[in-house]
Amino acid sequence: MRTLRIRTFTLLCFVLLLILPWIFYVAGHFMETKTLRFSESRAQNEVLQRQLSGILHQIETGADQWKDPNWQQRLNGRLEQAKIHVVIASAADREIYRSSPKRPALSSTERYTLLENGRVIGKVVLYLPKSSAMPMMAAFAGLLLAFFIIGVEMRRFLLKPLETMSHSARQIAEGDWDVKLPASKITEIAEVRDGFDVMVKGLRTSYRKQAELEEERRFVIAAVAHDLRTPLFALRGYLDGLEQGIARSPEKISKYVAVCKEKSAQLDRLVEDLFTFTKMEYVETKLHHRPIDFSHILQRSADSLSPQARQKQIAISIEAADGCIISGDEHLLERAMNNLLDNAVRHTPAQGKITVECYQEGRSIKFAIRDTGTGFTPEELERVFDPLFRGETSRNRSTGGSGLGLTISRTIIRRHGGELAASNHPEGGALLAGFVPAADPE
Repeated sequence: MRTLRIRTFTLLCFVLLLILPWIFYVAGHFMETKTLRFSESRAQNEVLQRQLSGILHQIETGADQWKDPNWQQRLNGRLEQAKIHVVIASAADREIYRSSPKRPALSSTERYTLLENGRVIGKVVLYLPKSSAMPMMAAFAGLLLAFFIIGVEMRRFLLKPLETMSHSARQIAEGDWDVKLPASKITEIAEVRDGFDVMVKGLRTSYRKQAELEEERRFVIAAVAHDLRTPLFALRGYLDGLEQGIARSPEKISKYVAVCKEKSAQLDRLVEDLFTFTKMEYVETKLHHRPIDFSHILQRSADSLSPQARQKQIAISIEAADGCIISGDEHLLERAMNNLLDNAVRHTPAQGKITVECYQEGRSIKFAIRDTGTGFTPEELERVFDPLFRGETSRNRSTGGSGLGLTISRTIIRRHGGELAASNHPEGGALLAGFVPAADPE
């Protein structure tokens, strides 16, 4: 849509104020004189003056014939030709002759007193046609029409969009984001409208994100409270049992102490995961880059998870190519791989298998961890990297971790310029695959 600058709109309004009255004036002049030539109008005025002089001379010289019907008829003919009306009165103001019963409209009045030898013999009132009355009235009507048109257009293009934006601002303040802004042909108003629309979209997006963050905050608080309460409740129960002497035999005491150690270890892991997640997400942690063989990191991670794997009789197979050299923070990358393998061990059934692959493709070192478990459900694939999300709704520590392991792993991989994705392998089981940039060759 083409738009006008407000100064152009103002100039057009000014031109309309000048042109429209002039057009109406010319139209009124044409209606009165039947011509568009103003020079002929001046000639008509000169003729009118000559006719007026002749009429006055006839009245003055024929003072003794004012009541004569023949004289009045001759005078009336000249008056009709000149479109002039006259009233003749005596010195005592008694009316002697009137050419028209009513005073003609749109006429000017001229009064004359006739003298003879210093004595008043009569009075004459002439009603002359106003040659400029019709054009002036037409010009005034044109001016009013111009003001009306300008008012309507200003209301349409200036005032209405501004009023609508003001109403929309109040709607937004009340929480109603469904606002519609009218278009305007004024460039400045259109630019303000576009800016207002961008602001509304930004506020709507910000509000939506804030609502999502609030929902996530509530979920995190509830999840952390649950994960802290469960081991604390168990720990307090077993400690109360020891204090009250419920466990009397050495074997039972050892079992109670072992459970207490296990629950305290769970709390320690949860607090450590929360600290790591907070540090990675909200604190600018400086990475200590140095050349690392990525296959060695995978091997150390597999070795650290071997005891848990042996308990479930799970075989861990590593297929790593030579020369998988990257530049990164060894401690954080090993933490990321430990989380991925820990997730695989927990979700792989007894006597299952975990396959770890590592190879170079172009300027990237790619890796993949596949297990023989049940894989991810569609809902889990959408939220598997969300903080504190766990597929099982009970949040049982025997089947799930803190819900931060995969989130921390992906954050670490991204901090190194790589990516991590979750999917299901075509032959079954979960597949966590990603890449990190290869180190620059020396």
